[in-house]
Amino acid sequence: MAVKEQKKPVLVKSIQEIYIGPKRFTKYEKARVVAARALQLAAGAPPLIDVSKIEPRDPVVIAYHELLLGVLPLLIKRVKPNGEYQLIPVKILAEVEKDRVSRLQALAEELFDVHDIMKYVI
Repeated sequence: MAVKEQKKPVLVKSIQEIYIGPKRFTKYEKARVVAARALQLAAGAPPLIDVSKIEPRDPVVIAYHELLLGVLPLLIKRVKPNGEYQLIPVKILAEVEKDRVSRLQALAEELFDVHDIMKYVI
């Protein structure tokens, strides 16, 4: 009698459930999400965040801020060569990215006296 293999969740609900790829955005995923959203914004889509405090009001900058805040209703699909895949909401990976950017901000303030690292992150 064959042992039944336990199914892993396809739709990820927390960062601990990610088993395909890193537990953060890859540079390719981040670039793809920001570029796709920037294209939508440039074509006239309404921003999902308040852009009154964002300078410059460039679609790429707005898209990156939307990514950091986790308001984009998108899923990242990570696929293994055997066909197994996971769907990871952008909101889950955005939490890790936001932590990374805040650590970079603290480091930049400590080392270089730079108070707004967002000008240099994108």
